Amino acid sequence: MSEVPAPSVPPGGSDAPSGPRFTFVEAVLGAPDPVALGGFWSDLLGWHVVRSSPEWVVVRPPDGGTGLAFQLETDHVPPTWPAGPGDQQMQQHLDVRVDDLAAGVDRAVALGARLAEFQPQDDVRVLLDPAGHPFCLF
Repeated sequence: MSEVPAPSVPPGGSDAPSGPRFTFVEAVLGAPDPVALGGFWSDLLGWHVVRSSPEWVVVRPPDGGTGLAFQLETDHVPPTWPAGPGDQQMQQHLDVRVDDLAAGVDRAVALGARLAEFQPQDDVRVLLDPAGHPFCLF
């Protein structure tokens, strides 16, 4: 898992984009229990719950930056990791940097995550959050 630096000039060569300005605010995950899943991610990341209802929860870092939201999906089907033919596939996953991988895995599991059976890399751990969404600690 390597990080690719952001381009210094947007595609098209202009420093200033034309048209409206877009700001990425949060990624949204579906869940059968948004309140519980929001609590898990808030505890794991040390973020604050800034909005909470039975249908919609938003968590953000203390500095108020980009966050995560969880919306109610009563028929939520967790993805299969890794997916095979005909399996419910993951649409996205979250990458989380941690300064101590073993301690991070222990903490995530204590909060309700499960360690995935399949681990493709030695320096990354794939876990499943309480709603079954895969995420990577590295």
